[in-house]
Amino acid sequence: MNAAIRKAVALTLCLAAPGPLAFAQQANQTSIQPVRPEGRFYKRPYTPADVPPVRSGNSDRLRSLIRGGKLYLTAQDAIALALENNIDVEVARYAPLTLEWRLERAEAGGALPGVTSGATQAAAVTSGQGVLGSQSAAGVNNGGGNGGARGQGNATVSQVGPVTANLDPSLQETTTFGHRSVPQPNVVQSATPVLVQGLRSWSGTYQQGFLTGGNITVKYSNSYLNENAKSNRLNPSDASSLSVSIQQNLLRGRGIALNARNITVARTNLRMSDLNFRSQVTGVVINVLSAYYGLASDYDDMRAKQDALEAARKFFEEAKLRLNLGALASLDIATAQNLIAGSLQTVLASQATLLQRELRLKNLISRAGIGDPLLQAVQIVPLDHIVIPAADDLPPVRDLVRKALDKRADILAAQVSLENAEVSAIGTRNGLLPAVQVFAGQTQSGLAGTPRIVNGVAADPYFRGGVGTALGQVLRRNFPTENIGAFGSLQIHNDQAQADFAIEQLQLRQQQLNAVKERNQVQVDISNAVVALRQARARYDAAVQNRILSQQLLEAETKKFSLGASTPFLVILQQRDLATAQASELASMTTWENARLNLDQMTGDTLDSSHVVLAEAHSGVVARVSVLPPE
Repeated sequence: MNAAIRKAVALTLCLAAPGPLAFAQQANQTSIQPVRPEGRFYKRPYTPADVPPVRSGNSDRLRSLIRGGKLYLTAQDAIALALENNIDVEVARYAPLTLEWRLERAEAGGALPGVTSGATQAAAVTSGQGVLGSQSAAGVNNGGGNGGARGQGNATVSQVGPVTANLDPSLQETTTFGHRSVPQPNVVQSATPVLVQGLRSWSGTYQQGFLTGGNITVKYSNSYLNENAKSNRLNPSDASSLSVSIQQNLLRGRGIALNARNITVARTNLRMSDLNFRSQVTGVVINVLSAYYGLASDYDDMRAKQDALEAARKFFEEAKLRLNLGALASLDIATAQNLIAGSLQTVLASQATLLQRELRLKNLISRAGIGDPLLQAVQIVPLDHIVIPAADDLPPVRDLVRKALDKRADILAAQVSLENAEVSAIGTRNGLLPAVQVFAGQTQSGLAGTPRIVNGVAADPYFRGGVGTALGQVLRRNFPTENIGAFGSLQIHNDQAQADFAIEQLQLRQQQLNAVKERNQVQVDISNAVVALRQARARYDAAVQNRILSQQLLEAETKKFSLGASTPFLVILQQRDLATAQASELASMTTWENARLNLDQMTGDTLDSSHVVLAEAHSGVVARVSVLPPE
C-alpha cells in the first residue's frame, strides 16, 4: 500500500501543481496503451472502440461454383459456404467480442453499467485564508463564502451483494479563477465596507479502489488570494494542502474473491462464448447437411419417378399397338392412361419438394438468401449422395455417453454457468455481514504570502514567499493533521440480506439439479439415437430387399405380358409396387442419414466428422479450396 500511496502522491502533484496545461500534456503522452496481456484488443482512452462492420456480401466461393446457371456443390462446399455466409453464424461472431468488452468493464470495477456518478466543483478559498475564509472557519456565512459552489447528486443502484470499488485509477483536476465583491456588514475585520477579492485555485485528486475492499484518495490543492482587506498580514497569499486518506472494509465488502467475482464471471462467460459459438456452428452444419442430403435424395426420388413415368408412357404405347391388333380391350388402355396420370402427379409433387428443399439450402449458404440475384435463378446440383456403409460399427453406449460429456458444448456450457452461479453466491453470503470499516488520513498544510504590517505587527517571516514556500511547508510536514478511526453499521434485522441469500441458494440448488438432469438426459438421448440409427439401418435393409423383389416381379410380369400370359392391370400393379419400393428405399436412406447426424450431434462429434475447423468458423474464411467438376 505504501508504494501505491507514493505513486498516487506523485501523480496528484504532477496533475495539480502546474495547472490544467500539464493535464492535457499528460493525457496526450499516455493516449496510446499497449495491448492487453490477454491479447484481446487494442484500445485508446477517450475514443470509441473499433466495432467490426457488418459484412453484407457473400464470399467469392459462391460465385466460383456457378457454371451455366447451376451451382455445383459437394457437402464440404455447402458447409464452407455456410461458415462464410450464414447469418446466424455471423451474428454469433459478435458474442465473443461483446463478452470481451464486458470483461473489460468488470475489470474496471465500480457500479453496474449505465450509472453515472456526481461531481462537485467549487470556487472557494481555503478555510482560514483571508477575511471570508476566516469568517467561514468561524461559522459566519455572509452570502459570498462559497463563491458559486455547485453539485450534482449521485445516482444510486441496487445490486445483490457488496458493490466492487472503482478499480480504474482516476485523476481529477479543477482550476478556478474568481473575482468577488462582497459588502461587509461589519468592517471591524476587513476594515473596508466592500471586500474585493481576486482568487485562483488549483486542485487535483487521485482515487483508486482495490480488490481487497479498500480505497485510497490523495488530494493536493493550492489557493491564491489577493484582497483589499487592510487587516491581512499576508496579502496576497498562497495556501497549499496535501491529504492522503485510506479506507478498508473489514467484514462486508472485504476480500479479493468477493470483489473480483464479477471479473471471474466475465472471464468464464468469455470462455463459455466459445462453447456457445460451437453450439451455433454445430446447429448450422447439421441444418446444412440435412438440407443438402435431403436435396440429393429429392433428385434421386424425382429421377426414379420420372423413370416410372417414362415406363408408364412406353407401356401405354405398347398397349395401343396391342389394341390396334385386337389383343387388348379399350378398358386396358384407360388403365394404362391412369398409370401415366398418377406417375405425372408424383413427379410434380417430387419437383415441388425439391424446390422447397433447394430454397432452404440457399437461405443457409447465403447472407441474402433467396433475395440474392445471383441465387434466384440458380439450380443447386449436389455432387455427393448418401452412402450407407455395410455396417455401422457403433461403440458401446457408455463410451458414447462419456464422449458426449467431454465434447458436447451445451453440457460444458451448463457446467460453466453453474460455476458462475457459485461465484456470484459469494456476494450474497458476504452481504449478511455487518459493515465495519477502518480509515486513516493525513493532511499537510502550508501558507505563504507577501507580509504586511497590521496595527504595528508584522507577519511571521517564516510565511514570507509564494506557492513554492507553501509547498515546501507541505512536503516538510510542518503543519500536519492526522486522524484514524473506525466505522460500524449493524442492522437489527437483516431480513433483506437473508432473503437475498436464501433465494440465491435455492436457485443454485435448482440449477445443480438441472445440471444432473441434463447429464442423465444425455444417456437417454444417446440411447434413443442409437436405437433410431439401428432401426433406420433395418428399414433400409428391408427397403432394399423389397425394391429388388419388386424389380424382379415387374420384369417377370412384363415378360409374361409380352408372351400374352398376363394383363395390363397386373403389369401396372407391379410398376406401382416398384415405384413405391424405390421411394421407400430413398426415404429410408434419408432417415438413416438424419439418424446418423442426430447421433453425431448427441455425442458432440458433428464438427469433427464434418471436418470443420472452429478457427475458420470464427474468421468466416475457410481455407479449403472449392473446385468445379470437369465439364
